[in-house]
Amino acid sequence: MGHIEPAPKPREPTAIDTFLDDAREWCGGRMWIPRAILLLVLVYIFTLKFRDPTRWTIFYGITLGFHEMGHLVFAWAPQFITVIMGSVFQIAVPTICVLYFARQPDYFGMSVGGFWLSYSLYELSAYVGDARAKDLPLVGFASSEDLVHDWGYILGKLHMLPADHFFAFVLRLFGLAAGVGSCAFAVWLLVTMARSRNARGFV
Repeated sequence: MGHIEPAPKPREPTAIDTFLDDAREWCGGRMWIPRAILLLVLVYIFTLKFRDPTRWTIFYGITLGFHEMGHLVFAWAPQFITVIMGSVFQIAVPTICVLYFARQPDYFGMSVGGFWLSYSLYELSAYVGDARAKDLPLVGFASSEDLVHDWGYILGKLHMLPADHFFAFVLRLFGLAAGVGSCAFAVWLLVTMARSRNARGFV
């Protein structure tokens, strides 16, 4: 008698499989056209930031507000903490936005948050890369004489000031990854919505 091989066990779904299945189910019955228009706007802003991280957009103003909030919330802390928390808030708030939409869930909202994170990383890269030159205009609640260049101070304290361009380059890479990843995910969501049998309106 021939040897009968046992049937292979089905592969256990991974966390990514579960996530994509949930996202695919969420797409059912949702209208893709208005979201596609929003995606075009987000991609346009991304191209602006890719070419010039200091370019003003509506996201620039929002991000700057959270940056300054980080300084204010930690104004009681030692100066190094107070200074660095502006940049921490600048990155943390878009990240929290992505996580918030993941809990809703609103998967397209996650991609919007990812684009915002990308813009914020690009803007931060410009600030970090300016640590030695100090060419960028400074904004803050103190008088112009008392304003501190955050990354000139931080990298100076860490004795890493000559590496400002390197850190800026790394931040740009992260910004590129966040933007491209968010765009790819958003396009997949839109295609899934468009293929849904129940696509029925502006939901």
